[in-house]
Amino acid sequence: MQQVLIIGYGGIGAALAAHYQQQGAEVTVASRQSPPADPQLQWQQVDEQQLAQPLPWLPALLQQAPTLVICTIGLLHDGALQPEKSIRQLQAQQLAQVLHHNVTLPLLWLQQFAASIERSQPHKFLVLSAKVGSIADNQLGGWYSYRASKAALNMAVKTCAIELKRSGFRSLLVAVHPGTTDSNLSKPFQRGLADGQLQTPAQTAARLANVAAQLIPAQHGALLNWDGQVLPY
Repeated sequence: MQQVLIIGYGGIGAALAAHYQQQGAEVTVASRQSPPADPQLQWQQVDEQQLAQPLPWLPALLQQAPTLVICTIGLLHDGALQPEKSIRQLQAQQLAQVLHHNVTLPLLWLQQFAASIERSQPHKFLVLSAKVGSIADNQLGGWYSYRASKAALNMAVKTCAIELKRSGFRSLLVAVHPGTTDSNLSKPFQRGLADGQLQTPAQTAARLANVAAQLIPAQHGALLNWDGQVLPY
């Protein structure tokens, strides 16, 4: 039975959990939220303070079988916090908040993962990033905090992937752009999208599952599009 760990339970995280449940996988969700009334889900409620120490349940989970881990944590907007259209709108507090959610928290989970796996175990770890974090692909500007945070996340994933490979680990680590998904994160920015660009959470989950299933060692450390194509950093 496939082991799947979903980190975060927003729109995409919940859809991924449902997708893998339907595929017969054993799904564990790690979230700061309280568990829903779903007896089929294994639930680990984890807050930020707990990430400062080793998670006692994680090594046991990863030792059962090769595990697919997908980190879905991310922040684009939250009430007064909105993407900046101009450098004049940049605020230090907002920048720090976005960096914390989009870089620090995924990095702490990467730290937990790296400390919990065996070298011989072929786990897969997908970190949801964003195409707007690609420096080479940036043609529109704007969204300073979000772009910078995702670019930093991409660098962190690449750096950790190099360390894992040099240390002899078989696990694969990639950043993935999930595409524009109909979720709370994208709601204010859906106007003007091309036909077919907006995907349901279930469609995005199926796409990400396909990327995970097709992941190969040559892609280790890459930034991948939702269709598995390599994106430029």
